[in-house]
Amino acid sequence: MLISQSVQEKLINEINEHFQDALVKHEVLYDMFTITLKREAVAPLIRHLYNHEEFKFKFLTNLCGLHYPNQKNQELGLMYQLHSFENNYRIRIKTFFPINDPVIATVTDIFNAANWMERQEYDFFGIEFKGHPNLKRILNVDDMTIFPMRKEYPAEDQARKDKNDIMFGR
Repeated sequence: MLISQSVQEKLINEINEHFQDALVKHEVLYDMFTITLKREAVAPLIRHLYNHEEFKFKFLTNLCGLHYPNQKNQELGLMYQLHSFENNYRIRIKTFFPINDPVIATVTDIFNAANWMERQEYDFFGIEFKGHPNLKRILNVDDMTIFPMRKEYPAEDQARKDKNDIMFGR
């Protein structure tokens, strides 16, 4: 559910008041109000919105990694979806950072559910969550040296001879 324009403006004003220069942009994407922030402001803002008397974003719906290989110095990112059950507000918070510096503060001290979500994004994207209580691979083998969700490898095995491209419209 898209939150009203007045609530969007209140959120923007709150961010600008308490987290100066942290807001990169805000927009409505796929019927959800989306805020893009500098990465150092993400965890403090989430804590602020969690404790805020009016907004009460007390539920982390989702946390997922992003990889845009052609976005110079912002190749990796994270997207958090928060929900305020009391107000029935949903927002998306995004941040981006260089692939050679994939570190961001954990939110496990705010949301217990973030523990496994952050481990998954570490496992698949190589994003390190500073302060995470047990950051290790969760689905892949421990000695794996790659991060399979990064778009660094072809989606299909180029050496396969047994597939018929005609069946795939090629």
